[in-house]
Amino acid sequence: RPLSFKRPSLDDFIVDLTGITDDMLETAPDPAAVLPAFAEFLGDHILIGHNVHFDINFIYDAFELLLGSKLSSDFIDTMRMARHLLPDLRHHRLSDMVMLYSINHTNEHRALGDAEATADLYRRLIDAAIEKYGSFDAFANSFKYGYTTASSHIVGDPSKADPDSPLYGKHCVFTGKLERFTRAQAMQLVADLGGINDSSVTKHTNFLILGNTDYTTSLRGNKSSKQKKAEAAILAGQDLQVLPEDVFYDWIAQ
Repeated sequence: RPLSFKRPSLDDFIVDLTGITDDMLETAPDPAAVLPAFAEFLGDHILIGHNVHFDINFIYDAFELLLGSKLSSDFIDTMRMARHLLPDLRHHRLSDMVMLYSINHTNEHRALGDAEATADLYRRLIDAAIEKYGSFDAFANSFKYGYTTASSHIVGDPSKADPDSPLYGKHCVFTGKLERFTRAQAMQLVADLGGINDSSVTKHTNFLILGNTDYTTSLRGNKSSKQKKAEAAILAGQDLQVLPEDVFYDWIAQ
């Protein structure tokens, strides 16, 4: 059942980065009130964002916590595209990319301004990808891993399956931001070892793998909705284990 939401105070880092303050949010609508409209607007369209791997975890958790539903949309990260196309650049921040392509970027760190700049950047990167690779499909195929973190899109390599791995045949769910890999890359590693990736905690889940929860401190006291659900399942007797990120790395290295 969807829960109510109490907006936490912004920390100093976010205020310094964005210039947004608590006073500016006093009249903002409650996320639980606007998320249904956002979900309807989004539908099954693909999300596009710059460094969207950072943002997407907030949206995943907000949908589950506040709407009681899952976000099924795939996404494309323009930062990842830029890094792949322009590996010699020192930085690939949105500010660096708009300068490189002379993109008009007003109202930085504001929703509309950043969205318009990212959309323009995506079009520029598509043109650059086609020029370099001949087609967008060829560019997409040049990635070792795909864009999406949807578990249904991750297919393991049977030649890499390891029956001795503790992840073999086990249902795994990720939550939070990983330090070494994108979520899609981590899912690929699980699938290659013979594990099974799921998008949410269920009665079949064997392992919940925790990423760095520093980015989700606004969600239920440092714990994502997935972690809360996993802990409740453990208390109810389910054979489920919560794995810290470092343990996961140790297991895939074995």
